[in-house]
Amino acid sequence: MMTSKFGKAPEVKAGNHGKDAFFSENRRNLLKEITGIAAIGVLASAPIPVSASEANSRAALPARQPGVHDYDVIIANGLVILEQGETLTDVAIKNGKIAAIGSSLRGAEQVIDATGLVVSPGMVDAHVHINEPGGGIRNDWEGYVTGTRACAKGGVTTIIEMPLNQLPATVDKKTLEIKYAAGEGKLVIDVASHGGLVPYNVENNGIKEQSDGGVVGYKCFMATCGDPSIKGDFLNVDDYSLYEGMRQIAKTGKVLMIHAENAAITDRLEQIAYKKGHVSLKSYVATRPVFAEVEAIRRAVLFAKITGCPINFCHVSSPEAVEEVIKARGEGVNITCETCNQYLYFVTDELDEIGPLAKCSPPIRDKIAQDGLWRHVLAGNINFITSDHSPCPAKLKNKKNAFDAWGGIAGVQNDVDIFFDESVQKRGMPLKQFARLIASNPADRFALHTKGRIAIGKDADFTFIKPNSPYILRAEDLEYKNKISAYVGRKIGARIVRTVLRGETVYSQEDGLTGSFPGRYIKV
Repeated sequence: MMTSKFGKAPEVKAGNHGKDAFFSENRRNLLKEITGIAAIGVLASAPIPVSASEANSRAALPARQPGVHDYDVIIANGLVILEQGETLTDVAIKNGKIAAIGSSLRGAEQVIDATGLVVSPGMVDAHVHINEPGGGIRNDWEGYVTGTRACAKGGVTTIIEMPLNQLPATVDKKTLEIKYAAGEGKLVIDVASHGGLVPYNVENNGIKEQSDGGVVGYKCFMATCGDPSIKGDFLNVDDYSLYEGMRQIAKTGKVLMIHAENAAITDRLEQIAYKKGHVSLKSYVATRPVFAEVEAIRRAVLFAKITGCPINFCHVSSPEAVEEVIKARGEGVNITCETCNQYLYFVTDELDEIGPLAKCSPPIRDKIAQDGLWRHVLAGNINFITSDHSPCPAKLKNKKNAFDAWGGIAGVQNDVDIFFDESVQKRGMPLKQFARLIASNPADRFALHTKGRIAIGKDADFTFIKPNSPYILRAEDLEYKNKISAYVGRKIGARIVRTVLRGETVYSQEDGLTGSFPGRYIKV
């Protein structure tokens, strides 16, 4: 890997920026170092190609008056990831939207210098657990304030939160409204919601009520989940409620997110291991075999064929699981899948050294499985990357027996930096593929039409990445309510130095996190 030649961290300055700063030698080096392509033949004065609609958007701006600016903000001198690929260009923002893309843009109240940085669309994390309201039982779990602050610090500008682990679980109109109310005035970034599919809401109009209330998709568990002794907790589906729920969701046109593991097999294997006195994470992994994931995927695919329900398989952990998705896609099923950083970063053999902080389900698998997942990621067979951020209080992780520990990893704050380091810097992933995996593809899948791309008219959501800038993650760096994560102590090879939400900087390395809450709920 080449030694970094990148410039200083970005700074904000008032007024216009000069044309002579647009294409410095530093930026030529940046393009060459990140892409491996020398910037020969690219002229400082030549704008990137724009569509007619983009040109019209610029033409619609009023003539500049003394003291009046065309734009609110210009992001200058960065390597910007556009749909067609990365380019050294400027981006202008007006009223929270991207208003222009081109060279030597002028006329802004504020200019953010992105020299030496990759300017990416803000991440859209389609799988995040926020545990508010806690119902008096989980009040010390992750809340909206801490959870969305962590997102902002990590370059995540939109999340789709899950319907479980808060109390009550989100399963109908009433509980959806309770969740919306719980987050009001507490959002640092934008938040969309998945509704729940559970056995007890397929006969009370709960599916339609949630769609009418604006959820962007639904979530169900084929694996065992929830606590039946807690009123209002989330429960896994049986085969009938999965089929009937999919039939109802198909009518909404929205996507069902599925946690696919065979409950009967994994539950029984865990009981046997527990009775034998097994306590290690390696033993836990053995109770959730790959074939249990594959079988559940095959069953859900069959139901999708019958019902016509669009489906997405959450946190696929094995190449065999991805291959089932590829097969179904070839048979015409409306199907996607995601994987998470933890499956691409950790392997089974290191879990017991890390401890229960690295416990999740499906479990983290061996190096052979990880290599297979990476092949599928790089080949484009996995549609997007998520965190499956599933935090809990430390006391639920501090267990001598791995089977007794909470199964979930806190990771949303390191979504972008870790994946950039592992995919772009270590494995040579093209930047446009990186942006599709973290932003464009999930935005498209869940109909978040203003999100996911750096393009005229889209929300001005950005994450600024400083490549080849390693640091060691410390617990005190975390914004979570419970400052624990399996990634603490790890060396991460890139940094998030700024996050912008609809034109407003919500985090910068220099100034820290915003004290305001500009985030909004997104309803579809």
